[in-house]
Amino acid sequence: MGAVAEAACISVETLRKIETGRIPTPAFFTVVALARVLSLSLDDLSEHITPREHRAKPAAS
Repeated sequence: MGAVAEAACISVETLRKIETGRIPTPAFFTVVALARVLSLSLDDLSEHITPREHRAKPAAS
């Protein structure tokens, strides 16, 4: 946990609070920093957190 927090330039305590839900909506730039460290694109991350019924439908060709 410490290596991830350090690489994302956030404190271990902040990461712990995010993981346990004590920070339910972390700042956008914190999410971006964590995604970079974890090699996740924001699109990939969005797929995991957006309810299926709210996802954009592919355009018809």
